[in-house]
Amino acid sequence: DHLEAAGHVCLLKDACDLESSSEIARLIEAENLEAALALHLYRGGRLLRGHGIPFGIIFGGTDLNEDVNHREKNEVMGKVLEEARFAVAFTESMKETAQTQWPHARGKIYVQSQGVVTVPNAAFSWDTFLRRSGINQSADNLHIFLLVCGLRQVKDPLYLVDVFSEWHREEPNVYLVIAGPEVDPVFTREVKARVKRTAGVRLLGEMPQEDLHAALKNCFAVVNSSMSEGMSAAILEAMDLEVPVLARNIPGNAAVVKHEVTGLLFSDPQEFAQLAKRLVRDPALEKEIVANGREYVRCYHSWQAERRAYQHLVRTLEGGVGE
Repeated sequence: DHLEAAGHVCLLKDACDLESSSEIARLIEAENLEAALALHLYRGGRLLRGHGIPFGIIFGGTDLNEDVNHREKNEVMGKVLEEARFAVAFTESMKETAQTQWPHARGKIYVQSQGVVTVPNAAFSWDTFLRRSGINQSADNLHIFLLVCGLRQVKDPLYLVDVFSEWHREEPNVYLVIAGPEVDPVFTREVKARVKRTAGVRLLGEMPQEDLHAALKNCFAVVNSSMSEGMSAAILEAMDLEVPVLARNIPGNAAVVKHEVTGLLFSDPQEFAQLAKRLVRDPALEKEIVANGREYVRCYHSWQAERRAYQHLVRTLEGGVGE
């Protein structure tokens, strides 16, 4: 949206569908591409090396949190940064990590947090959502915790399943609903099998964004249990929609969630259970967290500021290599 608003024509491609350098070369030629923007320094960036078109990079999260620890991937990413005209980190700590790993890129790494805009579907039916989730209770006294993530191991969707099941047995009106696309087929089978035999936990597939925003708005709280995050869009969207957030205490989450101020951070499943129960029983805490979260997003995750930043950065890609 940001780039098209500035008059650019954009072509979206999934890096997973483009395995070889020759495929990229053919794509560049066939579509007459003049520039590129890659999300994820390794998965996206490595495909753009050596093609002679200017490009920029947006760090994803696992590139800086995990791929840096693999020597070969680290070397490839360093070479990608040599060619990139700019790289965008969502947080200062991500920028520092990148600069420590690849000092030669120090002058081209910018910090731009993710901008947030939420568009809940006005026609969304919460009762239908609950029925689809296999929850056949009155919506009035339910507490639905929503975990939004693609089904892959780094998102660790099963991290809280056991503790939630125990809680559900004590209080049958609490549920954990996991919603998101089936990214890793093998892991998805494991998640489905586990959820099927676990009381109080439900699994839904991918949802259109407007429906997802409406579901976020209706749930009691949003949960993030990832092992690694760059910056979780679901957390920021929940804050924007005035819904409390409970997030695993990892650097990417702690960069946006300040414990007991804009959300709640947990370090293990038992601490999650304590905090979640406290949130259910303490409406004043919920009210304060929600107000602070909304204000934080308004101040630091402006969609307009993000638009201005990317429109400016993409202007640096105009003109070919060496111009």
